[in-house]
Amino acid sequence: MFGRPLSPPQLLASGMAGVILVGTLLLVTPLAAADGAGVGWSAAFFTATSAVCVTGLVVVDTPTAFSGFGQAVVLLLIQIGGLGYMTLSTLVVVALGRRVSMNEQHSLQESLNLSSRSDILRFAMTVIKLTLAFELAGAVILAIRWWGHFGVDALWLGLFHSVSAFNNAGFSLFSNSLMDWRGDVVVNVTIMALIVSGGIGYLVLTELGRYRRNVSLALHTRFVLTLTAVLIVGGTVAILITERGNPATLGPMGWPGAILAAAFQSVTTRTAGFNTLDMAALQPATYFLMLILMFIGGAPGGTAGGVKISTFGVTVLALWATIRGHGEPTVFWRRIPADLVARAFFVSLIAFLAVNVVTGVLLVREGGDMLRTLFEAVSAFGTVGLSTGVAGTFVSLSASFSEGGQLLICLLMFMGRIGPLTLAFALASRRTPTRVGYPEGRVLIG
Repeated sequence: MFGRPLSPPQLLASGMAGVILVGTLLLVTPLAAADGAGVGWSAAFFTATSAVCVTGLVVVDTPTAFSGFGQAVVLLLIQIGGLGYMTLSTLVVVALGRRVSMNEQHSLQESLNLSSRSDILRFAMTVIKLTLAFELAGAVILAIRWWGHFGVDALWLGLFHSVSAFNNAGFSLFSNSLMDWRGDVVVNVTIMALIVSGGIGYLVLTELGRYRRNVSLALHTRFVLTLTAVLIVGGTVAILITERGNPATLGPMGWPGAILAAAFQSVTTRTAGFNTLDMAALQPATYFLMLILMFIGGAPGGTAGGVKISTFGVTVLALWATIRGHGEPTVFWRRIPADLVARAFFVSLIAFLAVNVVTGVLLVREGGDMLRTLFEAVSAFGTVGLSTGVAGTFVSLSASFSEGGQLLICLLMFMGRIGPLTLAFALASRRTPTRVGYPEGRVLIG
C-alpha cells in the first residue's frame, strides 16, 4: 500500500503542502520577526499558505511584523507558488543531471495545465526564463521610480513588488498597499502590466513571443486575450459608475486619476490583490462586481487563480448555445467539444459550492457581516488577497477570525491555487473500471 506511487494530482498537492510546511517553520522563528519574538504558529502558517498560494491575505502587517529575513522568506514562497512546485523541482532534477520520470513529467503537465507532454521540459525552462525576465524588468522600473523616495531601499522594494505583481500575489511592503501611489502613472502601469502578463498564462505569453504576421494565433490565446480585454474594460467602466460619486474613493479625483484608479482596481481584482482605493469605503455594488471578477480570475497555466477566464467563457458560450437551440458552443469558428463544456461546468460548480459552504460555516462560527465574509471567502478561493479589512489596522478580515476560521480560509486558498478539479482528483482514491452497466433513466430538468 505504502509503495504505491502518488498520482500526479496527489504529488502536486502534497508538494505544495510540503512547501507551506517549510515556509511555516521558517516564518515562526524569531529571526523572521521584526521584534525578534516571533509571530506565532497560526500567523506563520496563514502567511506561508497565502504566499505559496499567491493570494495576499494577511493576518499580520507584512512590512512591520516581519524582518528582512522574514520578508525574503515570503518573497521566496511567492516565487515558488507562482512558478509552481513541480516546475522548480524539475529544474533542480535537471540541474543535478537526473532523468525526469514519466510520473514527474505528468505532474508537471498538470501543474502547467498543458494538454500534451511533448517538449514539456523545454516549456518548463521557457516558463522560468519568462518569469525572470518580466520580474527583472519590473524591478528595474519600480526601483528607478522609487529611488528618489527611498534611496537604496528602492532596490528591495522594486524587486519585492515586481515578483509579487507578476505572480499575482498582492503582498506589499507598504502597509496600505499602493494607496499612496494611486496617481503615479509609472507605478500603476508597471504593476498592471506585470499582473496581466502573469495572469494570462505561460502558453499565451510563449505564443505571443513567437508571433509573426500572417500567422493565426491559437484558439486558446485569442479566447484568453479577448476575454481579458473585455473584463478589464468592463470592470473599469463598472467601477467608475459605482464609485465616481463616492467621496471616499473616486469622488475627489479628476477624470484622468479616476480612470487610472478604476482601471488598476479592475486589473488587480482579477487575482492580484493590490489596491489603490480604500477597500473598506467601497459601495456595496462595487463589492458585488468584485466578487464576480475575483471568482472568474485569470487564465489557466499562469499565476492567477479563480475558476479561470476560459472556464467562465466556455460556460457562457454553452449557455448561449443552449438558449439558441444549438448543439455545441462555438467561438472564432471553432466548436468547443462536450467534454470541455462538462469540465467547465464541473469546475464552476465545485468552486461555487466550496465558497458558499465555507462562507456559511464562517458565518456560524465567527458571526459578522455576510457580504464582508463572502468577500473574504471569494478572495481566498480566487487567490486575490483583497479584503474589507479590520477597522484601524492594516490586516485582512481573516485576522478577526478564530484559528478554525483562518484554517478554512487557508483551505480555500489552497483549493484556489491548485484548482478544485485537481484537488478533487488528489483526494479521491484511484479509479477502478466499473463492470456493471445500468439502463438509462430520465429525470425532469428545469
